Amino acid sequence: MTFPRGALGAASILALAAASPQEGPAVKHRFACADYSAGKVLIVSAEGRVEWEHPAPNCNDLWVLPNGNILFTTGKGVLELTPAKKKVFEYRSSSEIYACQRLPDGNTFVGECGTGRLLELDPSANVAREVKLLSDGKGGHGYMRNARRLPNGNYLVAHYGPGCVREYDPQGKVVLEIPAPGGPHSVARLPDGNTLVATGDHKGPKECKVFEADPAGRTVWEITNADLPEGISFKFMTGFHRLPNGNTVMSNWVGHGQFGKAPHLIEVTRQKKVVWTFADHQAMKTVSTVQVLDRPADALKGEVLH
Repeated sequence: MTFPRGALGAASILALAAASPQEGPAVKHRFACADYSAGKVLIVSAEGRVEWEHPAPNCNDLWVLPNGNILFTTGKGVLELTPAKKKVFEYRSSSEIYACQRLPDGNTFVGECGTGRLLELDPSANVAREVKLLSDGKGGHGYMRNARRLPNGNYLVAHYGPGCVREYDPQGKVVLEIPAPGGPHSVARLPDGNTLVATGDHKGPKECKVFEADPAGRTVWEITNADLPEGISFKFMTGFHRLPNGNTVMSNWVGHGQFGKAPHLIEVTRQKKVVWTFADHQAMKTVSTVQVLDRPADALKGEVLH
């Protein structure tokens, strides 16, 4: 199975859910995503057409907020735009930034990779809270990728270069560490207390996967290249969105010499069956994060697990 644009229609969408009449209609998703290599964020219709886009250099994280605004990272900053592209929030830094999140109190969480700082910014982009994970502030390019502020006030951080996920308390003390030798890129805490992690290609195809760890850090579910059907492969797993039905939509970053060689997005069931993929290698190059927009979901109430 290959993924040329023309062979699979205008958007190169593979809807695999309709393999038999009992499985229902073909899967379609409207979604927002970031294209790291092309430097933009996009909203894509269920038919695969780009509805909205805006420049966003090296973007690795984005959210469509309950009011319809789009919050996303911009290489060394964070920007919030209305659907009409009016700027309503902006933070700029000298550090690379791969993580952002709007908090229930209206503040914005930001993870600064280079400095190793976790920040909570007020609506005027002033620092309301700062947690320093590094005494020297010299994390470098690979120190962290996505991170999340948890409802209990702790922080979940994907330490890409060190190859682990750590949970920190509000004082910056490590309270949980989960090995992720492939290089963790995205993390999310699930309602049952488990942690969902997407990892890259540090250790080759075997460690490129998405997995779920229990509160003790033990892997209780994972999907790897060994679980995929012929013609679909993981290259570098970056983002995901765990859906209400238990399926996981995952972003497959096809950089590092893999341009055009695999789908941008892959959806699997809990039983590891692929039910949907998306690829449009002309409209986008490398998808680093995804949020599915099929139904209303309030990110400020924890209804968006990505």
